[in-house]
Amino acid sequence: MNQLDALKQFTTVVADTGDFKQIAAYQPQDATTNPSLILKAVQKADYKSLLTDTVAEFRGRPLDEIMDRLLVRFGVEILSIIPGRVSTEVDARLSFDTEATVARGERLIALYQAQGIAAERVLIKVAATWEGIQAAKLLEERGIHTNLTLLFSFCQAVACGQAKVQLISPFVGRIYDWYKKSAGATWVEADMAGANDPGVKSVQQIYNYYKKFGIATEVMGASFRNVGQITALAGCDLLTISPDLLALLASNTSPLTRALDATAAQTLDLTPLNFDEASFRFALNEDAMATEKLSEGIRAFCVDTVKLDQLLLAA
Repeated sequence: MNQLDALKQFTTVVADTGDFKQIAAYQPQDATTNPSLILKAVQKADYKSLLTDTVAEFRGRPLDEIMDRLLVRFGVEILSIIPGRVSTEVDARLSFDTEATVARGERLIALYQAQGIAAERVLIKVAATWEGIQAAKLLEERGIHTNLTLLFSFCQAVACGQAKVQLISPFVGRIYDWYKKSAGATWVEADMAGANDPGVKSVQQIYNYYKKFGIATEVMGASFRNVGQITALAGCDLLTISPDLLALLASNTSPLTRALDATAAQTLDLTPLNFDEASFRFALNEDAMATEKLSEGIRAFCVDTVKLDQLLLAA
């Protein structure tokens, strides 16, 4: 048995790509997209027609509507290949606007439903700012499930659990990147691998806390830099993995065992926490890594969204 098949025994495997023609070979349950992945896909010959056809059909409509229709077009194609859910992201420029995020989330679901896709097959991705988490809470109350992304800190995860969001995506690789850069010449890769990886540790802490206190929010590790980070989180509810790393797992027959266990987590001595807006903002501010990576992630998604806007305008 290869490591990908072994991983599927413990964890729901999710494909992290907009390149839906790569997905079928790995038979994931779900798939995730983001502005950067969609931008990368539409610049390939195989997918350019999705952009040009969408623009041609809806020319004259507001640019933000055409963008949402393009995202849904990709999502519908992906859902024709996978049995589960696709995550579609709200414009990152709305990351600090609760009301606008709710409105965009509702519109995305309406566009999917107009294509015959049930709301249950879509997760609306929202940045895990305070405003984003409150938007997700409102969407969940309206029957629209959410995936809270750009999640780097424990306080973000706790607040998401309080909001009863469907799923969170802790960014393993970006946490790893920050600590490696911060350590500089003192970083020893072998010593910080596997269970010692700071990104892996973050997901372990969140997973154990959720399982200890019966929080139903799903934990989906994301943004992986290497296979070791993935195998160290075998047993996590879900893991979203790029096609390159899916291929490496599929070609590796080394043994793989469960690393995270819900039953074991319930025996841990942990303290329940609760955050209001003020305490959340303070806790996030105290975490330099999370503060920097959240801001950086929003900025990067905004840059790629603007590039997508420009491609739509030029089409």
